[in-house]
Amino acid sequence: MVKVIASTLRKGNVVDIDDKLYVVLTAENIHPGKGTPVTQLDMRRISDGVKISERYRTTEQVERAFVEDRPHTFLYEDSDGYTFMNPENYDQVTVPKDVMGDQSVYLQEGMECMLSTHNGVPIAIELPARVVLEIVDTEPTVKGQTASSSYKPAVLSNGVRTMVPPHIAAGTRVVVMTADASYVERAKD
Repeated sequence: MVKVIASTLRKGNVVDIDDKLYVVLTAENIHPGKGTPVTQLDMRRISDGVKISERYRTTEQVERAFVEDRPHTFLYEDSDGYTFMNPENYDQVTVPKDVMGDQSVYLQEGMECMLSTHNGVPIAIELPARVVLEIVDTEPTVKGQTASSSYKPAVLSNGVRTMVPPHIAAGTRVVVMTADASYVERAKD
């Protein structure tokens, strides 16, 4: 662990408070006209997602956790969780289901993800922004429905529901955003 002055913390830094890891959401240095300057930190506990707000004098020391971000390739899912491989040294890491969260529906074999680890323990994972999936089921196109903003519901190959333009039929491969399952475009392949 490295002790740093509270005023040097920025958004995205990971700190260790009472043996629990927190990610900094916002960091603001406040300099009142009278009195000591303070640093206001809004943080989220990595283990359970609880948000907290702390104030430190700008000269106070805070323990900054060392977090390693490395690209990993998704291999498979089993009862223990999701197994990823480091492409550099072929080490395999199992990410628990609670760390993965609801974004696990977008995982595809061989997908490159950014895995954050602390002391070898996975604490967060970032999927690619876009993923290509196939439309399994959608309503047939209705003739005369040419309004530019008319979208129809569709079910993707991973079971997620989304809205697609009228010209998209079942069996079409589309690009969707992993953040909110929104349709981007028809796949180029």
